[in-house]
Amino acid sequence: MGNPKTVLRLAAVADLHCKKKAADNIGNLISAMAHGADVLLLGGDLCDTGLPEEAEILAREIAGVKVPVVAVLGNHDFEAGKAPEIIEILSNSGVNVLDGKSCEIYGIGFAGTKGFAGGFGERALQPWGETIIKTFVHEAVEEALKLESALAGLRTPKRIALLHYAPIVETVLGEPPGIFPFLGSSRLEDPLNRYPVTAIFHGHAHRGSPEGTTQTGVQVFNVAKSLLQNKTGKHAHAKRAGWWNALRSRRLLH
Repeated sequence: MGNPKTVLRLAAVADLHCKKKAADNIGNLISAMAHGADVLLLGGDLCDTGLPEEAEILAREIAGVKVPVVAVLGNHDFEAGKAPEIIEILSNSGVNVLDGKSCEIYGIGFAGTKGFAGGFGERALQPWGETIIKTFVHEAVEEALKLESALAGLRTPKRIALLHYAPIVETVLGEPPGIFPFLGSSRLEDPLNRYPVTAIFHGHAHRGSPEGTTQTGVQVFNVAKSLLQNKTGKHAHAKRAGWWNALRSRRLLH
C-alpha cells in the first residue's frame, strides 16, 4: 500500500477496551493519533468484553481517519467467543487485522499476532505433566509459529512486529511478579530474534514498563493505553497535552 516514504511516522496504542460509554474518548484519541502519524497500530484488547457491538463502535471511529490502521486482537476480544465477527467488522472498516499474517504499507512490512502467555526464560511453563498444561503451552508455541510465518512472508527491508502479549519480561516489570507468566511468553521472542525487525509493539501489561530490548537489541515498546496515560500525568489537561508525546512516532528511515 502506497509508495515508500523517507520517514514513516507510527503512532501505537493498545488496550482501548472500547465500550459504549467511552466511545467519545476513544474517538478523540484515534483522531489525535491519526493527525500526527502515517500509520496507526492497535495492539489488541480493542473491545472490552469481546462483543460485536463494541467492535462496531470502534469501527465507526476508525472509518473517519485518513491513514492506514494495523491491528491485532487481544484476550478481551475473545471473551464472548465472537473474535471472527470482530475481525470481519474491523476489516470492513479498512483495518488490517493481523492474526499470523502480514501486510506492507509504504514499503514497511507489518507482521502480527495476538501472542499468548506462559512466562519468560528459564521460568517459562514447559509441556510436561497434565494434558491441560501441554495444551496451554501448545497455544503459546502456535502463536509463536504464526508470528514466525508472518515475518517469513515479508520481503521488505524493514519490518515491524505487533503483538498483544509481551515477548520479553522487561516490559512487564512493574506488574505484580506473580502474574508475569500470564502477561507474555519468551517463545514469542524466538522468531523476533531469527527474523530482523526494526521495532516491536505490544500491550496487555497495563502497569508494566514502556520500553525494553530483545536479546538481539531490538526495541520493544509497551503501548498499553493506561500505561501511557500514567506517563502523561493525572490531570485531564496534562493527558491531552501529553498524548502525542506519549504516543510519539517512531521514525523509520529507508
